[in-house]
Amino acid sequence: MKKLVILISGRGSNMEAIVKACSAEGWPAEVAAVISNRPDAGGLQFAAERGIATAIVDHKAYASRDAFDAELARVIDGFAPDLVVLAGFMRILTPAFTARYARRMLNIHPSLLPAFTGLHTHERAIEMGCKVAGVTVHFVTAELDHGAIVVQAAVPVLPGDDAKALAARVLTAEHRIYPQSVRWFVEGALVWDGEVVRHRDGGPQHLFLS
Repeated sequence: MKKLVILISGRGSNMEAIVKACSAEGWPAEVAAVISNRPDAGGLQFAAERGIATAIVDHKAYASRDAFDAELARVIDGFAPDLVVLAGFMRILTPAFTARYARRMLNIHPSLLPAFTGLHTHERAIEMGCKVAGVTVHFVTAELDHGAIVVQAAVPVLPGDDAKALAARVLTAEHRIYPQSVRWFVEGALVWDGEVVRHRDGGPQHLFLS
């Protein structure tokens, strides 16, 4: 049985999708804890109501990023996770932290990486006249929004879209591919080919949504 620790900063809709899929689909895994850097994160209540351990490591209480990351790692390791899942966790992590969880920490980013790393991805996609946008699940490295890609989903950018409309369409894709990616990890279906991740049995690592 694999143990998952999920990190959130807000309402945690991707966390909810993972928790629900893990239970409904009978993964060989359990969500051991949900941890937030914000005491007011809405997702903490969702987790607590389902009997999942919760913890808060408030980044405002630490004088440096290194100090915060050290305490966060201590709390995470107390749950002995096989996989750390970043689900809307809005902190840039130090190289020491990412190295500690190398190849066992996933993130989701609302663009088709390597395009539009960082913030304001939907606005930038619309401004550039992109005809498709999307989302990427990837392993975390010290370089922001980089690392081996697990799954990508593409959605159309429609005439008249604003950032809010496009974000809603992308979020629907997020809720499909993030649970799938986590499930593949806990089932041992992901294999490394150098710095590239492939599905052991050739499972589709892309999705196109209308």
